Amino acid sequence: MAKTQTHHDGYQRFKPSQRFEHIIVILTFTVLALTGIPQKFSSHDWAKSMIDFLGGIESVRIVHRIMATLLVAESIYHGGILSYKIYVLGQRLTMIPGIKDARDVWDYIRYNLGWSKEHPHMPRYNFGEKAEYLAMVWGTLIMVLTGFMLWNPIGTAAILPGAWIPAAKAAHGAEAVLAVLSIITWHMYNVHVKMLNKSMFTGKLTHGQMKEEHGAELAEIEAGRTWPLPPPEVIQKRRRVFLPYAVVMSIILVAGLIYFVSFEESAISTVPRLSAAGETIDVHPDIGDPVIGAQLWTATGCDACHGARGEGTEGLANFSIAGTSLSFEAFATSVRRGPAEMPAYGKQQLSDEDLAHLWVWLTTKE
Repeated sequence: MAKTQTHHDGYQRFKPSQRFEHIIVILTFTVLALTGIPQKFSSHDWAKSMIDFLGGIESVRIVHRIMATLLVAESIYHGGILSYKIYVLGQRLTMIPGIKDARDVWDYIRYNLGWSKEHPHMPRYNFGEKAEYLAMVWGTLIMVLTGFMLWNPIGTAAILPGAWIPAAKAAHGAEAVLAVLSIITWHMYNVHVKMLNKSMFTGKLTHGQMKEEHGAELAEIEAGRTWPLPPPEVIQKRRRVFLPYAVVMSIILVAGLIYFVSFEESAISTVPRLSAAGETIDVHPDIGDPVIGAQLWTATGCDACHGARGEGTEGLANFSIAGTSLSFEAFATSVRRGPAEMPAYGKQQLSDEDLAHLWVWLTTKE
C-alpha cells in the first residue's frame, strides 16, 4: 500500500468477517445486559419496570438464554478462526501482552503527566485493547461456567455442594455489572468519545488515529514491512491437516452447546396459568430438603417476585412468605392454583417432591 493511498483512503484494519463478529458481540452483550441486570436487581422498582416493559420475567429469561447461546456459538466460531490463522497462516499472537506493552504503559503515563513530549508508538493492538480482549475472554468463561450452574441448578447440586449455586449467582451478577461498567467507562470513552473510532463499521482508520493508537504498526506499514504469509504449498499442506481437526472439533463443540442448553428440563419454567383443581399431593412434607428448596426457589424464578429469601418485594408480591404458617397442603394448593397474579404451577413444572422441598425451606426462614 502506497503512503499517499493510505492517507486518502485510510488504513485497512478489520476485514468484513471481523466486523461481523463484532456486531454479533455488540448484539449479544447489549441484550444480555438489558435482560440480565434487571434480574440481578429485581427487587428495585426500575428493574421491575424494565422486566415488565420487556414482556415479563419469563420472556426476559428466555431472551437472555437465547443470547447466551448465541454468544457461546460466537465464541466457538472465534476459536476456530484463531486456530486457522495461527496454524495455517502462521500469524502472530498479537493479543498476547509482552514486555513492550509494559514499556508502553509507562510511556503512556509519562506522556499524560507531561514528563514526555512523545506519545508511545504502540503496535497493532495496544495494551488497552489487549487488556479489554483478555478481560472479555476471561469474563465469557466465568459467565458460561456460572451460567451453566444457574441454568442447571439441580444437576449442579448433584455434583457440587448446594452452596455453589448462590455463589455462582453472586459471581455471575458481579461479573455482569463489572462488564457493563467497563464498556461504559472504558471502551465507550476510548473508542467512541476520545477517538471516534469507526473502524469496526468501516474497516479503516485514519492516519491520525493510526499515529496515536498504533504508531509502531504505522511505521511498519509505511516502511513496507508486513508479516509474510507462508508459501502456498505450505498453506495447502497445513489446511489438509487442519480441516479434519476443525470438522471433528466443530461437531464436539456444537454437540456440547446443544447439551448445554438442554441439560436440564426444569432449568426454565415458563408456566402457563393452569387449573390445578382435582390434583392431589402424593408426598409427605417430611421428605423435604431445605437445601434443594433453596435451589428450586431460584431455579423456578420465585425470587424475582417474592425476594431472594421469601421476604417479599415491592409491588404485587409485597408480602413475606418466609417462615410461612401455611400447612403443607394449603401451600401446595396455592402453588398449584396460582393465587392473584401468580401463575399456576402444575406437576410438569414442580413435582410434589419439589413442593415439599420449597415448603420446608420456607418454613425454616424468618
